Amino acid sequence: MTEDLQTGIIRISDDVVATIAGLAALETPGIAAMSGGISEGLAKRLSGKNVQKGVSVEVGQLEAAIDLRIIVHYGIPIQEVCRQLQLNVRESVENMTGLHVVEVNVKVEGVAFKEDEPAEEAQRLK
Repeated sequence: MTEDLQTGIIRISDDVVATIAGLAALETPGIAAMSGGISEGLAKRLSGKNVQKGVSVEVGQLEAAIDLRIIVHYGIPIQEVCRQLQLNVRESVENMTGLHVVEVNVKVEGVAFKEDEPAEEAQRLK
């Protein structure tokens, strides 16, 4: 986003929007984690950039489109979790940035079981 004011220009980077979207996603009940995927891991190694895990955004002058890759908790209705996720992310990004979010696309890439969570947490700490 770029806004031209009398006092100067305001720019909001894609990384800022991705961070806001990622945090809002993780605060949504039923979301176990974000899914990075193979291509994102490769992009991080090749570019050296800190790619926001499971979130990709396209930010224009006044609008943003957001793609999320998630892992949901087992036993919770996926469609309900995803609808709430879309609402939470849209509201957070719009309130914090002033951008109009035109779409929030969600791809469910996995299901987390209760017994899997301690193993995942141990891997994150390594």
